[in-house]
Amino acid sequence: MNPLKSGTLDLALLAALQDQPRYGLDILKHVNARSGGLFDLREGSLYPALHRLVRAGWVESEWQPSDKGGAPRKVYRLTDSGQAALRDKREEWRTLRGALDALLLERLLEKVVT
Repeated sequence: MNPLKSGTLDLALLAALQDQPRYGLDILKHVNARSGGLFDLREGSLYPALHRLVRAGWVESEWQPSDKGGAPRKVYRLTDSGQAALRDKREEWRTLRGALDALLLERLLEKVVT
């Protein structure tokens, strides 16, 4: 099961880039590691999503030499509007999570009372 839907994937990618620029496979490894493997992000989903974020103006990319002497790598970083989008998406996530927590807690309390 891969719970990463488009909006969630965008939030995960923006969050992965919040502290430092990263190249594609580093983003993939970071998201998968931080999610405990739950997301199971793959290249086939990663690069189209990154291209969508670039088109939106939230992420920019540039080619940089590899630190290991190999082929150059495309490195992605958040733009100022990407930082703002991350703040907005975080707030949307908190609101959604709060509403769902309230619903789930309500159901749990109903079971305890009955």
